[in-house]
Amino acid sequence: MALSSMTGFARSHGTSGPYAFEWELKSVNAKGFDFRLRLPPGWDDIEAPARKRAAELLSRGTVYANLSVKRTGAASIVRINDEVLSSILKVAAEISARTDAVAPSVDGLLGIKGVIEVVEPESDEAEMQAARAAVSAAFEQALQSLIEMRKREGSALGQILLQRMGEIEQLAKRAETAPGRKPDAIKARIAEQVALLLDTSDRFDSDRLSQEAIMIAAKADIREELDRIASHIAQARELLGKGGAVGRRLDFLAQEFNREVNTTCSKSNDIELTNIGLEMKNVVEQFREQVQNLE
Repeated sequence: MALSSMTGFARSHGTSGPYAFEWELKSVNAKGFDFRLRLPPGWDDIEAPARKRAAELLSRGTVYANLSVKRTGAASIVRINDEVLSSILKVAAEISARTDAVAPSVDGLLGIKGVIEVVEPESDEAEMQAARAAVSAAFEQALQSLIEMRKREGSALGQILLQRMGEIEQLAKRAETAPGRKPDAIKARIAEQVALLLDTSDRFDSDRLSQEAIMIAAKADIREELDRIASHIAQARELLGKGGAVGRRLDFLAQEFNREVNTTCSKSNDIELTNIGLEMKNVVEQFREQVQNLE
């Protein structure tokens, strides 16, 4: 399966009888799946099928879907609200009887809110059913286009993530061969520290100091962290090759990478190893940021 990004955009449009319509779909990053649909009045029947279809094909991301519909070729009907007009004329007559006010003009009456009603022509049920079917088909088209765009983005992300894995692997190899992580180098540094302590005071127990030095040497070894990093690299490459909705698992691996690199830096008492650890930490953060975009 191909990798898929959570970001994408798609449009589709069409006509059916007197109806012209357009779908606009946009998806952005999210921890889960959220489908936000906006429909014009009278088109609620297509909501449930659209939600179901989107949930079948997408597993992560917030998707905004907006439908706009226009009815063409059908003139609106203008009606006079007789009840409102009669009430206004009655009030006008009462006012005229009490004062010398001029009787209201026709254009003045028509300008009063509620006197004129603009009514859309009644829809033909057969036309409406055909339009709903066409709108649903257009939604499927837009959804497939969105998925294709997300896959293209996912493919590009996959290449970037594989590149980051290669960089982490090279840095791990540098750490593996760094002179500062060799047991002899660690012992030499610790022996130097112990000698400095013994020179400053005669109250230190040399045997106890030797035992402590051995413990420090064992803790300073980053063999276990390097092995785990190598294991995480293998798992990440396997997931990237497998594809599909692997974003959450890769995000977890990114956290594990970060934990091992932090431990490596904290154990290091060599400037070269520390610098390698900081470089690796930067690459791991870049990896994590890109993983946030994957479905």
